[in-house]
Amino acid sequence: MSATYPTLRMRRMRRDAFTRAMMRETSLSAANLIWPVFVVEGEQRTMEIASMPGVERMSIDVLVDRAREAASLGVFAIALFPYIEGEKTPYAEEAHNANGLIPRAVRTLKEQVPSIGVITDVALDPYTSHGQDGLIDETGYILNDETIAVLIQQSLTHAAAGVDFVAPSDMMDGRIGAIRQALDEAGFFQTKILAYSAKFASNFYGPFRDAVGSAANLGVSTKDTYQLDFGNSIEAMRECALDVEEGADMLMVKPGLPYLDILARVKSEFKLPVAVYQVSGEFAMLKAASANGWLDYKKCLLETLMAFRRAGASAILTYGAIDAARWLNGK
Repeated sequence: MSATYPTLRMRRMRRDAFTRAMMRETSLSAANLIWPVFVVEGEQRTMEIASMPGVERMSIDVLVDRAREAASLGVFAIALFPYIEGEKTPYAEEAHNANGLIPRAVRTLKEQVPSIGVITDVALDPYTSHGQDGLIDETGYILNDETIAVLIQQSLTHAAAGVDFVAPSDMMDGRIGAIRQALDEAGFFQTKILAYSAKFASNFYGPFRDAVGSAANLGVSTKDTYQLDFGNSIEAMRECALDVEEGADMLMVKPGLPYLDILARVKSEFKLPVAVYQVSGEFAMLKAASANGWLDYKKCLLETLMAFRRAGASAILTYGAIDAARWLNGK
């Protein structure tokens, strides 16, 4: 006969800190965190981002010092995003400039902080005059195959600079297979692909677009013709299945907290390492609520990160990575 109350008391094991710790089913460490950073030209330069309190754009030399700190705290990977102040063009030529901002940042980081893993965004929106992730036709529609040709060049440029992961976030059909083939043919067998496989046309991306400088170029246009409809989960699974078949080493779910169901399904169905992105809008909400005294930023950030781990995330991209790592290290 099974035990029931009062013989069985579930709260007995919750009474003491040591039993709660002993029973904890999910763990969180700094090694689970990836720190997204925004890179800008210059020396000893930082730029505040008004819509993302506590987050700055930084020049490469500043980034190197911050990367050393991240590594010392156990955050072993950073994801680079550019802020391009020069001329942007319809064809995003700067995206595959071998001496561009991101390739130089990669080379410098791999030389000066070799212990840190480096991930680069593969998408054209920071470089296009129209703010879209791909090339467009005369009607404004995103051209799939023509965009892939540029993404391949961008990926090869980053691989040649020494990046560990290229992370295509553009959501073009077939780009994972095309990039994998191009990398292999060029001898970059060890360059890994983190595929933004389940990237939704979310309303939580606004502060990020401010941070990379694409918001003004995008204007009132949307990305609905290539990012996933946020009402669809079966379609997201199909996208993930295709990216796995095409050679992705790791999958991504983006955004994070509103999509825990997607994250759990992706982990359960594909058994691959899965990353989740706590996007700019999610982070900004925590910061704004904390600034108004409505939430405790530390407690809510750590709870949210644990939720991602509980749902199946192997790695979490969060702008709070350094804060969380300090707390997890008792600092």
